[in-house]
Amino acid sequence: MMLPSPLKLILASQSHRRRELAISAGWDVTITPPPEYAEASAPPLQPGETVPTFVTRLAHAKAAAVSKQLSPLETRAILACDTVGEIEGVIFGKPTDAHDARRMIEALSGKKHQVFTGVSIWFPEPAEKNWADTSLRQHIVTEGCAMSEVFMELLQKKEIDDYLATNDWRGKAGACGFQDGHLPLRLITGSADTVVGLPVEFIEQLVIEHLGSQ
Repeated sequence: MMLPSPLKLILASQSHRRRELAISAGWDVTITPPPEYAEASAPPLQPGETVPTFVTRLAHAKAAAVSKQLSPLETRAILACDTVGEIEGVIFGKPTDAHDARRMIEALSGKKHQVFTGVSIWFPEPAEKNWADTSLRQHIVTEGCAMSEVFMELLQKKEIDDYLATNDWRGKAGACGFQDGHLPLRLITGSADTVVGLPVEFIEQLVIEHLGSQ
């Protein structure tokens, strides 16, 4: 099964980094950011819940919220992603403020950590499967999680201070942007785009698997 060219998707994200990756991959995307409550109201990691399951659940919540905003005649699939960092059992999402960002950077400094990006793709069922009333259109949901390992070199206090002053930590899981080049980050396993928040190859494989099952 070949991937459609171009791959047409609704990207449920306000992240410029994800949008740039999607365009670089040759996808035809429209942007429909999820409402803030979609992620903010999602329950935290539950007892016994794995990090991949957790971050995929967050992506699912974003896609579900966006699906409610779209016309029932919309034929494009919805793509939502969510990214978290994890080290020694502690999950790092987006920092709430500079103090929180410092806490994260100090915890990651000189250590290896994992980055998980959960993916949720909502494919609209063909109109004929929804009878005459297209307002009843349902979705076929395909989901998964990609993981990469990253090492951050040991940082001195001044280096952390200088980084926090740039405000580049805002809106980034673990308070660090792999693509920015402001921190000494080295990819160990996985892909850089998983760390950035849009695992292109993984997403395309999910799409191919879905199309092959239809």
